Amino acid sequence: MSRKYVPLAVVLMAWAGFSVQAQPVVQETPSVALSSAKSPMLQPLTLGTAWQTALENSPILSGSLREVEAARGVLTQAGAFQNPSLGVEVEDLRAGSRSTTFTLSQPLELGGKRSSRIAAAERALEAARVQYELKSSQLRADLTAVFLATLLSQERVRLAQESLDIARSGSLAASKRVQAGKVSPLEETRSKVAEANVRLELAQAQGELDAQMQELRALLAGGPPFDTLDGDALQLPSLPPIEELQARVEGSPTMRMARLETQRLTALADLEQAKRTPDIAVSLGMQRAQQDGRSIAIVGVSIPLPVFDTNRGNIVEALRRRDKSEDDARAMELRLRADLAIARQRLDMASREVMAARTEILPAAQLAFNAAAQGFELGKFEYLDVLDAQRTLLQARTQYLRSLGESHRAVADVARLLGTNPSQP
Repeated sequence: MSRKYVPLAVVLMAWAGFSVQAQPVVQETPSVALSSAKSPMLQPLTLGTAWQTALENSPILSGSLREVEAARGVLTQAGAFQNPSLGVEVEDLRAGSRSTTFTLSQPLELGGKRSSRIAAAERALEAARVQYELKSSQLRADLTAVFLATLLSQERVRLAQESLDIARSGSLAASKRVQAGKVSPLEETRSKVAEANVRLELAQAQGELDAQMQELRALLAGGPPFDTLDGDALQLPSLPPIEELQARVEGSPTMRMARLETQRLTALADLEQAKRTPDIAVSLGMQRAQQDGRSIAIVGVSIPLPVFDTNRGNIVEALRRRDKSEDDARAMELRLRADLAIARQRLDMASREVMAARTEILPAAQLAFNAAAQGFELGKFEYLDVLDAQRTLLQARTQYLRSLGESHRAVADVARLLGTNPSQP
């Protein structure tokens, strides 16, 4: 259905016998369409510009990048070898019989501790990168959802302004008929009440638009100023079949993070297992005896004896945490698949509502209002019939926009779950 509606205010005023030039409409509440005229220097914001601005300014993404840098530092530290130790020992402080010993000791890690530590740090770095990807996709989905919701609010304001014009025209027609003695003054009162209700609807729509504009600016965290958005929120979104969406679950950032966490905990469990093998320390040194003037080479090996502490408790803890991560990953997969199915069902339901509104409800409500207004002018209907038809038309428009918003939210939810544009293969 076309986005352009019949100029009912002009038609109704013509039925009442007045020209549009003689009775101009005074706009008490500024509409969104006039905002660009008031601020000619401000350019409408497009979705592409919004995303680029958020990508450059978002503190959420900046924090994720710093987490990646921190994980890279952990990986560097995980590969470092232990430092050697220099020891000096003096026996008998008397100059003639003093003996001085110098030793250099180097600990050696055995059992694969270093490789396990590096593997765990590598998985943590990969998880940090996937976390950045997940944050980026969530920000894109949130920004797209708020952007489209704001576009729909702009459309709601436009329709509310148009509805106010219709209500004003109806009030004018009723007033003229009361002055002509054709209807009761009660009809004029009813028309004024209807106009006041529509004016309240316009104020509510404008308030909702202002709030969503503030939310959008918060997501952008800076960028050029704007007062209107450029886009088409009336286009009905689409999603691939549910089977195709389910096939993407394994590749989603959420599942990849869950798998990486399991791999990291597996590497930590291997590290705890390796700690059962004691490390040794090899030492080399020299002893200088002042009494006889000789130097003696010293070679030593230090081996801890795992008699009391076999690291058994830490091993059990690490293994159970690994098992728990596997259970969490499985639960996450089931939750993602269920949420995808729910979002896909929500889109199907909203799409049916939108198509029904476009093809049946809105045209029928428009025709009913036109017929009621014409019948009132010809004296066949009371003004209550006109008000009832007008209320039905406004409710149909509101439900139409609500269904469109629900369809956009469903697609945004799928984008959050999959971490990518669901419309792309």
